[in-house]
Amino acid sequence: MIGPPPKGPRERVVLAERRGARRVRTRVEVAEQTEIGAALIGGLIRAQLGLALSCALVMALLLAALPLLFRVTAVAETVVLGIRLPWLILGGAAYPLLWLTGRIYVRLAERNEHDFLELTRD
Repeated sequence: MIGPPPKGPRERVVLAERRGARRVRTRVEVAEQTEIGAALIGGLIRAQLGLALSCALVMALLLAALPLLFRVTAVAETVVLGIRLPWLILGGAAYPLLWLTGRIYVRLAERNEHDFLELTRD
């Protein structure tokens, strides 16, 4: 039989008294390659893979749309500065678009890594 609860002051139970104790534990989980650490690293890898696939998909769609654009007679026969417009688009727009997509990818990949490090930093 359980008696009535004691009449003392209430005590608050806290998971971790020290500030940052969870971060230290997270770093240990990753360093020791435990199941939780493997899940954290797997999450980072999945985030990076998803980012890479999405950037690749956007570029594939944009570059695959170029031949469709060139089939339009108004675009295909337009001449600018003595050069046909499709060649200007290929040389003047495709490469900067690839460069810009690469820069965006690197920036977002670094952000993913930074967020992961913030999770494990002391």
